[in-house]
Amino acid sequence: MRRWLKRPEGSNWGQFGDDDQIGRMNLITPARRLAAVASVTEGLAFPLSLPLDHPKKQVFAGRNPPVLSPTISADGRTMYDWMPAGGPIDVVNDDQVLLGLQYSTQWDGLSHYGTRFDADDDGEAEHVFYNGYRIDRDFVLPGEGRAPAALALGIEKLAETGVQGRGVLVDLRRSPEKVGYDALMRAMDAQGAEAGEGDFLCIHTGYADLLLRDGAEVSDAELAACPGLDGSDGALLDWIDRSGIAAICADNSMVEKIDGLNRCAGTAMMPLHAHCLVKLGVHLGEFWWFGALGTALAERGRSHFLLTAPPLNLPGAVGSPVTPIATI
Repeated sequence: MRRWLKRPEGSNWGQFGDDDQIGRMNLITPARRLAAVASVTEGLAFPLSLPLDHPKKQVFAGRNPPVLSPTISADGRTMYDWMPAGGPIDVVNDDQVLLGLQYSTQWDGLSHYGTRFDADDDGEAEHVFYNGYRIDRDFVLPGEGRAPAALALGIEKLAETGVQGRGVLVDLRRSPEKVGYDALMRAMDAQGAEAGEGDFLCIHTGYADLLLRDGAEVSDAELAACPGLDGSDGALLDWIDRSGIAAICADNSMVEKIDGLNRCAGTAMMPLHAHCLVKLGVHLGEFWWFGALGTALAERGRSHFLLTAPPLNLPGAVGSPVTPIATI
């Protein structure tokens, strides 16, 4: 059933069906996946994730590093150096974790970011997400002892796709701080990188390299100087639409560079998030690490690789840690 009478200008709501919940992931066909697999010539694998306790320095207030604790057995004992009663020689360690799903290397689900838009065409804006899903109908809001949950667009929908296809890495470390269409095209042309329908565009800004190099001592000024995409550049947003890319995966904290809360009254603070997650169903990855992969690709004069990056299959979650693997 269609949930909207009017869709945002430039959106693709309904393109993949009225009930679609995976957006541009629909474009990763078996043929495109086979082509990505065929590009593997050496069998070399490169992990693209930070350790889950990175950043060592909190980047976003409220997003906290994981906290490990031991499991407690049925008889109340701590399950570290735990031995069953009755004489068996088994020694068991068992633990659990309090995990912030978007603290480290992550996927943003399509349920992570929405906008206020008059989807009913009645003069009143609703809180809507990709394909017209709504906060008041398709989410369980916290309160009165209820756990929040995305009843639609949850991260499990992304997990069900397998998340595997062709990654294309673009090195933006020498680009201007805000990378618009022209700067992105210059970098891609110089590196022989081509990103098209169903591809994962991966951008290397050096941000995650700093997090690994300096840990908790990482400089705010150095992080701020790393490039990000310019979501205010209409030509860039138009290219994201026309290119057909399935996702954008960045090694920085937000993919885009924003102007700040005090400059966006009446407009989106994160225009690239609004364009990708809400209008097009283009998933965003953040805090990925491309250091070793970037070196290997540059040595071989290539930019593409097989990417495998499923999130946790955690129903109702709006984001997820991910351990992406690039294979060349």
